[in-house]
Amino acid sequence: MLRLILLPWAFLTCMSFLAAKPNVLFIAIDDLANDCTHTPHIDRLAASGVQFERAYNQIPLCNPSRTCMLTGRRPDATQVYDLDRHFRETLPSVVTLPQLFRQNGWFTARIGKIYHYDVPNGIGTNGLDDTLSWQLVVNPKGRDVTDEKFIINPTPQKPISAALSWLAADGTDEEQTDGMIATEAIRLLEEHRDEPFFLGVGFFRPHTPFVAPKKYFELHPLHSIRLPDAPADDRSDIPLSAFAHNNPLPHYNLDEITCRKALQAYRASVSFVDAQIGRILDCLDRLHLTNNTIVALWSDHGYHLGEHLGIWQKRTLFEQSARTPLIIRAPGAKGNGQTCPRIVEFIDLYPTLSDLAQLTSSKLDGKSLRALLDHPTQKWDSIAITQILRPADDRLPYQVMGRSIRTERWRYTEWNEGMNGIELYDHENDAHEFHNRALKPDAEASAAIKELRARFDTLARGMPPTGRVNPKRL
Repeated sequence: MLRLILLPWAFLTCMSFLAAKPNVLFIAIDDLANDCTHTPHIDRLAASGVQFERAYNQIPLCNPSRTCMLTGRRPDATQVYDLDRHFRETLPSVVTLPQLFRQNGWFTARIGKIYHYDVPNGIGTNGLDDTLSWQLVVNPKGRDVTDEKFIINPTPQKPISAALSWLAADGTDEEQTDGMIATEAIRLLEEHRDEPFFLGVGFFRPHTPFVAPKKYFELHPLHSIRLPDAPADDRSDIPLSAFAHNNPLPHYNLDEITCRKALQAYRASVSFVDAQIGRILDCLDRLHLTNNTIVALWSDHGYHLGEHLGIWQKRTLFEQSARTPLIIRAPGAKGNGQTCPRIVEFIDLYPTLSDLAQLTSSKLDGKSLRALLDHPTQKWDSIAITQILRPADDRLPYQVMGRSIRTERWRYTEWNEGMNGIELYDHENDAHEFHNRALKPDAEASAAIKELRARFDTLARGMPPTGRVNPKRL
């Protein structure tokens, strides 16, 4: 008799849990590299969620990458390849990820940078925001903007947004834009704790200029900072197109000590943002929201910190730029506390969050990662495609599209369908991508190239001409 009484109760409890609308805390960090130190709060989140070791963006540049994630579509569908174009020019009726939640009864709000901003000039504005996505937007503007005259820029011919520029700032965390973003996020959590919410919290650092209060620089003493190692001939087997047009000279032609100072400032900025994330996670705990809040923490792309003899920032198809930090903590997921080694893409985030919230979405190019949240090491047949468009310049008289495919073993890259070079890296034996096996392929490399090129062609069927990649026709 006791069993007959308990079974209906258990059924109703399960059903009420499934019917509940989980909150979503959607945290973006701008230009976050995959290998950062002194991030205890991000580490805390990873330890309580699933950290995806092999998550890849679709285009390693702020605007197009964020567009892909928030629309769930690949670049050739959005037609956004640069920093200026808005996705609604091509997809006027697309339903974005936060818009889907808004349409289904969630309170949706954005604080800081979720869609693209010009940094630092766009701080305090709406940037390239999407008005259909949010009920409320908040655009803090801190002393990092008013203190720009103090920023150190060792390459004054370049704007601070594109240079290795930095500032060890005076004042408190809360005076900086990112500190203000955390404060506003905490306020909205307190005000909307009793209704389902989708809260986008977008931090501007560590995007250049690298600005953080002085105490965070002290966490990374200059004497402990070392630039990445690479073979002296590392660049000899890499096609010219593989190097970003805005970083033509190794290390921007700066000396080693200057680069080490820039790396110190970058890491200080990351630690500063990490502290702000800690404030928000503490607020979730204090308000007893943790057990009903999905937390997704991501960056728009990876980030180079001097690899391959002096590449900085993004816009490459190397692992450091294409691979991107991603953590998802879903309450009750069986895999929480584990690391997922499988290949996933950032277009998978939209279907994953909508799946967790039991929302129906359509016309998405990714797939839900919900199964991996329960079983992070299960078999997962997936690849990742990342691409980048090179503009015409003094080096190349025409535009060149690069596309790269990543499997668990290989990275294969073509520039202009191979006419401007190809690359093949064996990640089982060459994790740093030092040896381009496409130059003199043996039988194993030749077989890998044939297979991966065929997978490109399968994916490209039905895509616009730019997806098939012959920039000489662009």
